[in-house]
Amino acid sequence: MLALPLLMAGPAQAHRFAPSLLQLFETGANEYNVVWKTPSQATSAIPMQPVFPDHCTALGGASGEMEGTGLVRQWRMQCSGGLVGHSIRVNGLAENQSSVLFSLENLDGSFYQTLFNNEHSEWAIPAEPDAVTVIKEYSELGIGHIWGGVDHLLFVFGLLLLVGGGKRLLWTITSFTLGHSITLSLVTLGYFDYPVALVEFAIALSIFVLAVELARPDKGGLFRKYPWWLAGGFGLLHGMGFAGALAEVGLPQAELPLALLFFNIGIELGQLAFIFALLGVWLPLRRILGDWQSRLLPTPVYVLGTLSAMWCIERGLEVL
Repeated sequence: MLALPLLMAGPAQAHRFAPSLLQLFETGANEYNVVWKTPSQATSAIPMQPVFPDHCTALGGASGEMEGTGLVRQWRMQCSGGLVGHSIRVNGLAENQSSVLFSLENLDGSFYQTLFNNEHSEWAIPAEPDAVTVIKEYSELGIGHIWGGVDHLLFVFGLLLLVGGGKRLLWTITSFTLGHSITLSLVTLGYFDYPVALVEFAIALSIFVLAVELARPDKGGLFRKYPWWLAGGFGLLHGMGFAGALAEVGLPQAELPLALLFFNIGIELGQLAFIFALLGVWLPLRRILGDWQSRLLPTPVYVLGTLSAMWCIERGLEVL
């Protein structure tokens, strides 16, 4: 457990959930707007490329522009007879070790979605959207997001250092879950909006505050006595970060509650797996360390403080 933050301390870059996206919106009878978003920095000389059925024809050239860390290309396309029942694939996934979230929204309100990867690079659009697919894909997205979010994982790690195990850990993690579930749902459903840069800064600040609390020599304070209030309050901030990730990939309107629920479930599964992995490493390690564990315990606290301070500066500059 003591070495984990050091393994995470590579890049001080904030977590950004930026998957490759292929989005199609039907704008007229069998006519579509195509949005193709890929990372601006390629990982292979072989580019990723969507391949549409033979009866689809591009109407004009593709326009491209930078958007954050990605390159977005857009063009119009006509497919006589539509796309339902036909296959779409993405080339270059294995070479780029990447995945692509695909979505299709038709004029009749039907919505289709799947995740292309090395094992699943081609998909035939079914006649009806599949709820099972929504459950599977959004659960995987939730797990992938929490495991790819170093800042979120470090906050959970700090909570574990703060409360240890037992019932206190259970109540604290439950409070964090409730907090981020509330804001994730409210933001995703459009009840309020927020300044993204400011929330990203506040998330980094929450980790720094937690590190300061862990560094207190007297081991006292309200946060240690009532850690669930700290976890629940800062969970509200982290939920906005999760909502930002979900906004990147979009939600199927016909299955919106289901997708939202299982994205959140995926986050919780990833979070619990992370906690169990930490405990699985720490419990045997503490026996080996013996008296040294009290001497080494400040190390992960200082790593948390250093990384979060760097993120605060980095994200604070983005707010200004």
